[in-house]
Amino acid sequence: MDVGTGGFEGLLPSLQDRVHRAAFLALDLEFTGLHSPFPPSNEPSLFDSPEERYLKARQNVQRFTVTQFGLAIFSNENSNKYLVHSYNFFVLPSTLGVPDVEFSLSASSIQFLSHYGFDFNKFLKDGIPYMNEAQEKILSQHLLEGNWKITSAMDRDVLKKAIDEVTSWITAAEEDETMTLEDLSGCQMLVVQLTLRQALQNIWTQPLGDKKVMVKKVSPQDRQLLENSPHDCFQKERIPLSARGFTNLFQTIVKAKKPLVGHNMLMDLMHLHDKFYKPLPESYEEFKRNIHDLFPVLIDTKTVTKSVWKKCSFPRVSNLLEVYTVFCSSSQNPKDPTCPEIALASDCSRYAEKSSPHEAGYDAFLCGSVLLMSAHFLLCRSTECRDAVEADPSFPQYLTVLAEYLNQVNFIRGSASSINFSGEDGRCRHPPLLVVHVRGCPGLNERHIYQEFKALCRFDVRRLSKNQFILLANKFKHVRLVLSRYKHHPRLQVSIYRHWKHSPHISCLLQVSSIVALWSLLAFVLGRAPCHSL
Repeated sequence: MDVGTGGFEGLLPSLQDRVHRAAFLALDLEFTGLHSPFPPSNEPSLFDSPEERYLKARQNVQRFTVTQFGLAIFSNENSNKYLVHSYNFFVLPSTLGVPDVEFSLSASSIQFLSHYGFDFNKFLKDGIPYMNEAQEKILSQHLLEGNWKITSAMDRDVLKKAIDEVTSWITAAEEDETMTLEDLSGCQMLVVQLTLRQALQNIWTQPLGDKKVMVKKVSPQDRQLLENSPHDCFQKERIPLSARGFTNLFQTIVKAKKPLVGHNMLMDLMHLHDKFYKPLPESYEEFKRNIHDLFPVLIDTKTVTKSVWKKCSFPRVSNLLEVYTVFCSSSQNPKDPTCPEIALASDCSRYAEKSSPHEAGYDAFLCGSVLLMSAHFLLCRSTECRDAVEADPSFPQYLTVLAEYLNQVNFIRGSASSINFSGEDGRCRHPPLLVVHVRGCPGLNERHIYQEFKALCRFDVRRLSKNQFILLANKFKHVRLVLSRYKHHPRLQVSIYRHWKHSPHISCLLQVSSIVALWSLLAFVLGRAPCHSL
């Protein structure tokens, strides 16, 4: 179900109710870009520690924005049946009373989204506004001081048109007469009412439905009574609540403390923190603490399915839709009366009829479904040598069998296997490092070495010294292949990296120790030499 700013406010109460009643929530975000090529040192690398990767990704999160927020609400209706309400929320940074937000577009990401039918007009014209706590504080301060401003040119045009209509009407209008302003977005309704109330003391405004505002001519006495009325839905202190837009739903998700499910969800979590909570901190550990406070139970289906793939003879797959298809296939998931039954709500039924890969709401639905199916698979394996799985396993049982994966978010191509949001990060078992010694080719850099080896396999490269480079791969067979192919190479000598032998620090220490030992020996010999008197 697609949701833009026009229908969001009316839908919010039912969304909040469903979130609080859910068994768990699954999400997926789409972005205007993932990785910026500038600076080149920002490229992800197998050498990256979680902290180094976080600092690199933090720059990308600050550069790009969220275009679509997919939320699938899984409700455990009865026994082992789950009803899913899945939503596509188009979101756009708020332009009300805060500094204008700038974001970049990655050509490859935009092309990717376009290929999968993303509606850019809905994103730009009907995106639900949102703001984080820092931006909301700025808006509240500007409202208090009375110096807020509109940063959107479109909103300024709408406001000018509304002011012209009201000022033309009010000169001839009788007291208690009304007029209606139409086709206003949620943010524009706030802007128009705030401006008109400040500029004209003989009018009163009131929202009518989603896109209309009623303007009424009133006496000064009535105006004062209306301003002091507790029923005024447009009091200044409530404006930030309305301007918050989608952040209201985000805060409901945080308060509900339901298990939150994603797939390769590190970038999703970083954008959630930056866009809807607070700007990302410089400290990696602070980021982890904040996320754990917001979402105490995280489940990354990439982490879960990677483990399932290693333990079982599942076919290799490359994306979420393929994982879902494998679990749904009769060969991997034979009909079992205890399997969870997953049904889509009537307003989301198109996902049951047609796949929509890389649509955030659809991917969120896939993610939650994969979680249930993989949890059931693991539950069956854990009980196959003891008792049969009891009829209609509960969701807490699934959480129990998933215990080792909770809060373990997949770490793509780095020095850790996962990021543990409730403890220490898991280390990754990489193949041994290789060291390349270059002979007779001065001026070679990391890019040249990378180009040399990329035809065989993929390595990440770092310079070790003037004529030495370190190679790191993520597959042992690639290490064996390179050692074999370059065994007798005339210019490039490749060997296993030995810290005591190849580390510049150890080499420097050995050289200094040798010099010190040599001078000590020389001093000893000279000190023992006989003295001859003249």
